[in-house]
Amino acid sequence: MRKFRNAVPIALAASLGLVLSGCSGAGAEEQSDGEQGFEFGAPQEEVDELIADLEPVTLTYQPSAGSPNSVLAQSTHAFAEAVEERSNGQITLDIAYGQAIAGYGEVIDALNDGRIDIATHLPVYEPSDFPTYDALATSMSGLPISPVVGEAVHAAMAAELGEQSDGLRAEFEAQGVTPIAPLMSAGGYYGLCNSEDTSASDWAGNQTRVASTAHHAVVENIGATPVSLEWVETFEALQRGTVDCSMAQLHSSSEGGVPEVAPYIIYTSDENSMSSRTVAAELAGPSFNELPLAYQQIIYDARWVEGNANALNSSIDGIQQAVIQAKGAGGAVVPFDDEVDQAIGEANEELLASVRETGLVSEELLDSIPELGEEWESRVQELGYEDAGDFEELDEWWEPGEVDFTELTEAIYTEVGLQNRPK
Repeated sequence: MRKFRNAVPIALAASLGLVLSGCSGAGAEEQSDGEQGFEFGAPQEEVDELIADLEPVTLTYQPSAGSPNSVLAQSTHAFAEAVEERSNGQITLDIAYGQAIAGYGEVIDALNDGRIDIATHLPVYEPSDFPTYDALATSMSGLPISPVVGEAVHAAMAAELGEQSDGLRAEFEAQGVTPIAPLMSAGGYYGLCNSEDTSASDWAGNQTRVASTAHHAVVENIGATPVSLEWVETFEALQRGTVDCSMAQLHSSSEGGVPEVAPYIIYTSDENSMSSRTVAAELAGPSFNELPLAYQQIIYDARWVEGNANALNSSIDGIQQAVIQAKGAGGAVVPFDDEVDQAIGEANEELLASVRETGLVSEELLDSIPELGEEWESRVQELGYEDAGDFEELDEWWEPGEVDFTELTEAIYTEVGLQNRPK
């Protein structure tokens, strides 16, 4: 079996940081221009000493959360608080919720012209500008779909594929931005329908809102008609019956109240789980590279560990809210029947073949995806994360705030993300 990259337990990683600090002047890393940084896991007093003479900075951060009270804002709060704490209050993130500065179509421009310093972006909506991103997202099918283990595995897989793809990083840099986290899982995709559409006959002629090029092909393969529709228009379209279903993520759907008008949540098997569930990237503008090295490292570390840990919590909390809303509206959580599930799997295979033809992702990386998925699923379970019940009863067994994913995100960062940490 293929081994994990740099598979070092977290406690040992911290110990190594201390050993290195004893060998290289308080654990400092030094750039060729003499600027110093610090090892991941270095003691706080070491960081405080390193940044003591640096000027405080305020950076504008635009997350995906619509408001500070959004379920998606857990990650935003955790990231900002971790940055402020690690920087001893010298870095402040000024948060612009609800795409207040720039819509997703304008985020890259806003990063480049300085209106935003750091932003969560959805490159999957711009496949022509980010073809490698779209290819990688399309490749991530056939992985666990469960609310806890499935979400955790996808978070790890997204990080792994994003860091292993030089082409993806180059794609962002060509747009003038720095990828802090180039590929982030943002929740699984499900069918949300205004009736219990589980069979092939149910889907025949069905008008279904899609979010990506991959879902367009999947929807066609199950006999439905894909409809490209802005997310903000989805609730009204479902309410009026303009569309019958939406292929969507549950945390964002619950935030918009979509299960109230499309109360049937329909899910696939693990083997045929829908691709293109990775839709987010954390990007920084040119101002990020002008920051002192230690500041860059503080931001990078906080995004990967505290930010990603709380993103998992917010995703699962949002899935639970969707289940609650659906049941409250008289709906249910049900699987696609075998025929439709198989058709989704066939569409996934065709999409993967098309990705191979583009040459945007190496054959080696594509071939590694099934084994990587198995490795990360085992790792997630070894760390003690589990689904405590069936998806249909998520409203009964998931307790928001009870699970801490920090150990997992530290493991992902140590084994995958450190290779591109600023240095």
